[in-house]
Amino acid sequence: MKIFFSGSHSTGKSSLCRYFAEKHNLPMIFESARLVLSENEMDIQQLRTNLDTADQYQQQVFDRQLLEESKYKSFVSDRSLIDVLAYSGAHSRILQKLLKSQELADYIQELRNQFVFLIHPTPATLASDGVREAINWEQIISIHSQIKLFYDIFDIRYFLINIDSMKDRCQFVDAVLSLSKVKINDQNN
Repeated sequence: MKIFFSGSHSTGKSSLCRYFAEKHNLPMIFESARLVLSENEMDIQQLRTNLDTADQYQQQVFDRQLLEESKYKSFVSDRSLIDVLAYSGAHSRILQKLLKSQELADYIQELRNQFVFLIHPTPATLASDGVREAINWEQIISIHSQIKLFYDIFDIRYFLINIDSMKDRCQFVDAVLSLSKVKINDQNN
């Protein structure tokens, strides 16, 4: 089982990811963007003021997401490669290159058979992560819209979470996962 929590920054994906990784005893794939940022000892300001640096960074994040996911048969991931596309389009010049890559084409085929939960931003759940720039509602909505558009264009099924409460979010994800298990069991009988 592969579970992806997708969406713009500061919407609670990491909290859901940690919860479901523990609940299902699955490895958690941390947000590749944060890992690459930390490993390169960079800050957001560098990425917003130097396009060459932003291009290199977004390519590293793309490659890192693929690498981390390739390590496991089952996992819970804080983001998908589709999120990387949205951020690449917003902050770098490499989106067209990424869209033409065979790695992305293969990834999309695989992602169509997984559990993808798209977290809709709500003001009630916005929280600064201490890594990104200040919370900017328009930017968060823009990234969310781009991610949603990519899922729609690539015909990838996703479940939209548009709920503020962590408890209700978890119940929704549990319901989707349990219904999927029923369908799988029915097909095997």
